[in-house]
Amino acid sequence: MTQFKDLGLSEPILKALNAEGYSTPTPIQAQAIPIVLTGADLIGLAQTGTGKTAAFALPILHRLAANRRHAGARSCRTLVLAPTRELASQIAASFRAYGRFLGLSATVVFGGTSIGKQAKALERGVDVLVATPGRLLDLIGQRACRLDGVEILVLDEADHMLDMGFIHDLRRIAKVLPAKRQTLLFSATMPPPIAELAQQFLTDPQQVAVTPVASTAERVTQRVVHVDAAKKQELLADLLSDPAYTRALVFTRTKHGADRVVKRLAQVNIEAAAIHGNKSQGQRERALDAFKKGHARLLVATEIAARGIDIDDVSHVINFDLPDVPEQYVHRIGRTARAGAGGDAISFCAPDERINLRDIERLIKQSVPVLEHELSLPTPQQGERVSPRPAPKGRQGQRQGQRPPHRAHKKTHVHTDHAQVRAEPKRDARPHDSGDRRDRKGREVWSNAAPQRQKRRPS
Repeated sequence: MTQFKDLGLSEPILKALNAEGYSTPTPIQAQAIPIVLTGADLIGLAQTGTGKTAAFALPILHRLAANRRHAGARSCRTLVLAPTRELASQIAASFRAYGRFLGLSATVVFGGTSIGKQAKALERGVDVLVATPGRLLDLIGQRACRLDGVEILVLDEADHMLDMGFIHDLRRIAKVLPAKRQTLLFSATMPPPIAELAQQFLTDPQQVAVTPVASTAERVTQRVVHVDAAKKQELLADLLSDPAYTRALVFTRTKHGADRVVKRLAQVNIEAAAIHGNKSQGQRERALDAFKKGHARLLVATEIAARGIDIDDVSHVINFDLPDVPEQYVHRIGRTARAGAGGDAISFCAPDERINLRDIERLIKQSVPVLEHELSLPTPQQGERVSPRPAPKGRQGQRQGQRPPHRAHKKTHVHTDHAQVRAEPKRDARPHDSGDRRDRKGREVWSNAAPQRQKRRPS
């Protein structure tokens, strides 16, 4: 079996890995690390929770330490782009942990916090900068950050960055990056837009795919409960009454839905915290920290928690709402069964979500077993037609990058007897302009209603 010491990593990195309790690399790490060490571009595909962060962080740290140089003021040598604040923080923490004996600097920048403090942290330059695209562009716009010294670019969870609409930000960032660089792209899924993104950013990349694309973790036990939408809250409370749910992560479709779930759980004396985009950075960090340390056994979240939450011993993932994008299902349930442990994923499926379930099963190439419950609906018969869930009104109901449907106006032909129309006189005919004409001061200038002057006869 391959060991980290067999991959050519430096002694300080091996010492840090030993302190973290790691000795055996995962398949994605064993295959990606030697390629990254050569300086080649790479596309890495693997299930979530298989150690993709270490797959690029370890060889990057090795290369930076082997060729030490100063990044330059307000610059960095390695740039890692991540879609969410939580994932960015986690990546930066991994770089610090693995590079603790190297003396390299790493910082993280994202929205929701003081941009002034982040600009000050970049004044002297850093070896590794982890950033979300929006905040990075803000710093570039304020001339607090420049990217002309970047040697290595990493796009982590690239498919999720596209889902969140970051493609234009990525292109703007690419314009200020050096053409000569190493680029690494990591993701758990590889839809066609990611392949197009790879062609724009990478040069002759090698590809590592250690598991089938969009496959789910083998140790996750997946089940689905067919339930009426109005009964979901009651079903959730009943499931959480089981002591086996030691640490559960609940996913909702919307931010307001997450808050509503937390509020209704509190009414039945079940304490939970919510994490979503409307929460301040401090609230998000406190909720996540309480969940990590076991002070809270339940965390209700939107898609921002589907990536970047690396927490051991998550016993259950509950999809209160099924995701509109089937790839998100893979990332959601990947929050459990991490580090070789087992886990359960239970999905609530209302009748109008059955088309979402069908798309998920097509993606993962397997049927999700049905869990019967006293609140559940009859299991749909095979081949039964499913209707799409009606989209919410307004633009927020549309998927990312999806145009609103074109509605054709059906023309109705009405037969008209033109001879009869010409014969009948017009009724309620009005003069062309029946209103008064007035100047800017409101004085009457001319009126249709005014009597016409009689023409004077010549005398």
